[in-house]
Amino acid sequence: MAVSIEKALELIYTNTKQKSLKIIPIEEALGYILAQDIVATHNLPPYDNSAMDGYAVKVENSGQCVKVAGCTIFAGDNFHGELHHGEAYKIMTGARIPLGTQCIVPIEDTQACDNGVKLPDKLTISKHIRLAGEDIKKEQKLLSKGQKLDAHQITLLASQGISHVKVYKKPRVAIFASGNELKMHFENVTEYQLYNTNAPTLLARAQELGCEVEFIGTAIDTLEDINAHIKSALDCDIIITSGGVSVGDADYTKEAFGAFGYEILFDKVSIKPGKPTTCGKIGDKMILNLPGNPLAAALNFELFGSAIIYAMSGANEKFVRPIKAKMKNDYKLRAGRRAVTPGYFDGECFHVCDKFSPGMISPLGESNSFIVISEKCGFIQEGSEVKVISTKFSFTSATFNDFVTS
Repeated sequence: MAVSIEKALELIYTNTKQKSLKIIPIEEALGYILAQDIVATHNLPPYDNSAMDGYAVKVENSGQCVKVAGCTIFAGDNFHGELHHGEAYKIMTGARIPLGTQCIVPIEDTQACDNGVKLPDKLTISKHIRLAGEDIKKEQKLLSKGQKLDAHQITLLASQGISHVKVYKKPRVAIFASGNELKMHFENVTEYQLYNTNAPTLLARAQELGCEVEFIGTAIDTLEDINAHIKSALDCDIIITSGGVSVGDADYTKEAFGAFGYEILFDKVSIKPGKPTTCGKIGDKMILNLPGNPLAAALNFELFGSAIIYAMSGANEKFVRPIKAKMKNDYKLRAGRRAVTPGYFDGECFHVCDKFSPGMISPLGESNSFIVISEKCGFIQEGSEVKVISTKFSFTSATFNDFVTS
């Protein structure tokens, strides 16, 4: 019996085991998921400093001519002097302010006068001063376990002098397709053969989602050859196949996996396209058997393959977070089964691809997202709210979201 999309995802999330840990330098940490909380070890800025090139002064000297001390304070100077009434210190951006400083006056706001500079009227306490800890306070939590490290998270790590972090290992994904009619893109095809587009597509998407990927090849439709490809893939964490999961005479994939102790979690999903999508596990390894039709394989990967990857990665935000948009045009469809429908999101509206079917590949090039339409829905009116799922960037949440458009 076919399960719902929600049930299929629940089975994936409850059966996928997180990866183990390792420690790496922050220079190599981009894209990894943190396996520890990060707490600030010191204030940032570590001391009160000047936000401008200017003069360190006292507010009580507003509008007066003040004497400029003999030295200029530069960023990085270990300066410990004290500012007195009627004085000013010339100071550069980032430099530690002298004791007794109440504000910084930018150079361009002063005028030369006898033995010093004339200050503007009505100076303000703390103007142009960066206070110690105003950016980051010591013992403040900076990053959380389960958070993905991007360039700006690495900025935070470097600001605290952190050289190494504990992260989850990236999932290792093995990919192969099956089908006598398939040839790789570097081979010649005859008039009755096709290029294998599924494997390069799934490989690239798994890489985009932060995985280490191994391409195992293209299997012919025999138990012996599919078994050989499975054996080659068993050292990976996730095995993703396309083709051979329907009910045709040459569909051997599920039978071949059965010889390796394959525990099937679901073997049909109430969805179009891609009803025969199958998911299971061999020990801690997750297996996803996708249909052979290219559009069906790609769209079902977005729902189920990405779910396995996020669940295994250790990420807190592992659930799809749809984007609310308006329907660009009226759209009519046949109700009865959840429909995964590709299209283009322009930042405001979603436009369904002008033509698409499970065996097509051109919609993949045209689209940047898709919607999942309720089995009860046979018509979506222009301007109606829809829930868009992006295929071009990761938009996820720490909690499960309803992503079905009704």
